[in-house]
Amino acid sequence: MASKAEALTQSPMEQHERDTVFDIFRRWGYLQASLDPLGQYLPPEPFPTPAPEGELAAEARGYYCGTIAVEFMHIPSPEQRQWLQERMEIKAPKANQSLILTQLIKADLFEQVIQSRYLGAKRFSLEGVTAFIPFLDRIFEVGSGLGVTTSMLAMNHRGRLNVMANTIGRDPSEIFTKFEDVDPRSTMGGGDVKYHMGATGEYTAPDGKVMSLHLASNPSHLEAVNPVLMGRTRAKQERIGKGGKQQVLPIIIHGDAAFAGQGITAEALNMATLHGFNIGGTIHVIVNNLLGFTAIPEESNSTRFSTDIAKRLPIPIFHVNAEDPDAVVRVAAIAVEYRQQFGSDIIVDLIGYRKHGHSEVDDPTVTQPRRYAIIKDRKPLYQIYADQIGVNPAKEAEQIQKELLDDQKEATKAEHIPKLSELPDYWDAYFGGEHEASFEVNTGISAAKINELVQMITTAPADFHVHPKVKKLFEQRQEMGTGAKPFDYGTAELVAFASLLESGTLVRLTGQDSQRGTFNQRHSVLVDTETELRYSPLAHLSKDQGRWEVYNSLLSEAAVLGFEYGFARDYPEALVLWEAQFGDFANGAQIIIDQFIASSEAKWGLLSGVVMLLPHGYEGQGPEHSSARIERYLQLAANDNMQICQPSTAAQYFHLLRRQSMRNWRKPLVVFTPKSMLRHPDASSPVADFGRDRFLNVLPDNDVVNPRRLLVCSGKIGHNLRVEREKRKEKGVAIIFLEQMYPWPEEELQAALDQHPGAEEIVWVQEEPANMGAQFYVMPLLRRIARDRAVLSIKRRASATPATGSAKAHDIEEKTLIDLALGTSGDK
Repeated sequence: MASKAEALTQSPMEQHERDTVFDIFRRWGYLQASLDPLGQYLPPEPFPTPAPEGELAAEARGYYCGTIAVEFMHIPSPEQRQWLQERMEIKAPKANQSLILTQLIKADLFEQVIQSRYLGAKRFSLEGVTAFIPFLDRIFEVGSGLGVTTSMLAMNHRGRLNVMANTIGRDPSEIFTKFEDVDPRSTMGGGDVKYHMGATGEYTAPDGKVMSLHLASNPSHLEAVNPVLMGRTRAKQERIGKGGKQQVLPIIIHGDAAFAGQGITAEALNMATLHGFNIGGTIHVIVNNLLGFTAIPEESNSTRFSTDIAKRLPIPIFHVNAEDPDAVVRVAAIAVEYRQQFGSDIIVDLIGYRKHGHSEVDDPTVTQPRRYAIIKDRKPLYQIYADQIGVNPAKEAEQIQKELLDDQKEATKAEHIPKLSELPDYWDAYFGGEHEASFEVNTGISAAKINELVQMITTAPADFHVHPKVKKLFEQRQEMGTGAKPFDYGTAELVAFASLLESGTLVRLTGQDSQRGTFNQRHSVLVDTETELRYSPLAHLSKDQGRWEVYNSLLSEAAVLGFEYGFARDYPEALVLWEAQFGDFANGAQIIIDQFIASSEAKWGLLSGVVMLLPHGYEGQGPEHSSARIERYLQLAANDNMQICQPSTAAQYFHLLRRQSMRNWRKPLVVFTPKSMLRHPDASSPVADFGRDRFLNVLPDNDVVNPRRLLVCSGKIGHNLRVEREKRKEKGVAIIFLEQMYPWPEEELQAALDQHPGAEEIVWVQEEPANMGAQFYVMPLLRRIARDRAVLSIKRRASATPATGSAKAHDIEEKTLIDLALGTSGDK
């Protein structure tokens, strides 16, 4: 744009003419930019409006139609648009070309050494987009001067090993050792491939400032890591407190086809400015090969650019030709400056090519013969760049290659797998592995303390207009606190939270409708009936309490659960919970459950204490509102990787939540929570039960003497059986509740069964169909401890759907289950 001095000498008419011409290029210039290094895709498109000619047009074209393009005129903020215009409409600043060349040599030769020494091994080469390495370096250099002290990175497998060595700072010999595959016995049944692993390191800026770097571990589900990285970033920012968003910089690296194609990308982008999930802006980088495995762009996305999905947000989108390294580092500087200035996301589309196939064992000439005929004869980027700046790189390249070959020789001598990352100090007190009894803690609280907490969680400011129904609820809760009424689940939960908060623990809960509760059971946040201002008693317990966070989430399961898993990863001392609206809605987050929650310890040695609250119970509400799919979690359970529980009373739920926070054994916790039983008298608890030492993995039946049959069950069906047993005055059946399904509580269950040595048979009873629920898991374990007694099961018949859609049919099925369970025989 015109300098300030030039602007002062221009007449209003001249300035208007200039703005008119420039606005056309500001809005549409990206359509005619030179972005594909191979010139095969992204040909120039006509502007939707006639393009002007003349000197002004030529000047504007130089800014907006070169190797850098930017889409920003959709941003409603004049300040942000003006800021971007000022960075674009100037002469490009001088780049540190010698540094860029060195980084390109290291990046290209790193790949070449692996190709020569480990021919055919998968590495997902960065060749064709190696300008990404100086891009990251420039972000860190500029960012460190703007207050960034930590950068969190997430990326897919393409170029990951290169980034580990040339950005994170891991010794190349460590990477090469991964190709040697040493010490295989140490990872039998676990571990992960080299290009999924995380890494930590440091960046030292020219002025000596040091930045901590964290590359997150990532499965092959490419975009699934996005919300995980965001949650980890939020946790680190909150640990810092004021200024945390400026100090911790998230960078998420995407593939072009994945960014356009995977729905979790849109979910995570939507979190950008939401109160409970805002992290002060993310730099998103698309390492764009213009190929998705074998799919060309027109097969991967419906628009010109894979980045067009981000236009839903008021954020800038840069496109840059990856064979112009000076332009690449210029955009890097703009990106981090913009993020720090406006706390906003920004997209950088780094457009290059992929030198090899999707992996190095794939032959891309089968599907893209013309493109790969061009690539075959193309020199490495460092040589192209050296020619551009007039430098002979041979001597430097020879020295770098020698160092890399020496590193590779060193790797052949390794005997143990190198550790590529270090956990932060705040993980020192926590551990994983298999459970031991010594890990248990006392979770009980006196009745007097319970009452004190109840009074605090039911108190609002004097001038706050509480809804009459909520006011009535609070009065009932106060009666619970005094012991006049038994506790329901909602009150027990809030008391558990309050007890932890008062001790200084951070408690964070998110989910759809989580402030009030899907079933109107929580009311953790009050809404003034006249002003609609919100107030949460849990945030006003005491001066030194822990932070209380409860957010109604966006209508997403995958991204929100991923975010909370990530938050728990970097806040191990917090109680972090995600609540599904109904338990089976969690299937929308199955990738997060499978690839992170259940397996991160086995694959990456990374722990998490995230809690999943999954409403479960058969009440005639149909296939999608009955089952939380217990069977799926039990199928994932092994090596004490997580806890799977279904607390049957309010006090049990209280103790379970406190146990999860107070134990230093950090494992994910899956809780099947009730719906209709939330306020049911049979599931309520007297205040005395809160003073008990701990959560009981098994609830024995102490009310029946010499029963003929022992029913073992979990959750709502047990209460239904107890109610019906009382109605029928049935004395011959004992009912034992299995409160923790995994890790399997063998000793406790054995003791509960041995209380009744005269019982002839043990019967597992479940509401779910035969091909679902816990039956497949429980039956062989029950037989192991049955002491020669018959072990039978009662359940609905196998079905392709969890539950009937007819309330009347449900009632018929449930009556049959109960009749069989309280009768004389069951089906084997």
